[in-house]
Amino acid sequence: MSTYSVEIARRAIKSIARLPRKEQQRVRAAIDLLADNPRPPGCVALAGEDSVYRVRVGDYRIVYEIVDARLVVHVVRVGHRRDVYRDR
Repeated sequence: MSTYSVEIARRAIKSIARLPRKEQQRVRAAIDLLADNPRPPGCVALAGEDSVYRVRVGDYRIVYEIVDARLVVHVVRVGHRRDVYRDR
């Protein structure tokens, strides 16, 4: 299986920068792992959207889209679980 390239949206980068340092490291590590396995155990496909998934990192969620045709994982949003699904 070939590895996927990971693209991170600007708003996700800003969200990561606002997290506490320890959480930043955990989130970045989880995003790096998505390149090898974009559908890790524990990932959940979001209802109503094709190829959009979320993965849990403590109280935070990483919402991302998988483009299998181009082998790309596009991180759309990162945030606390109470906020991450709002304002679509």
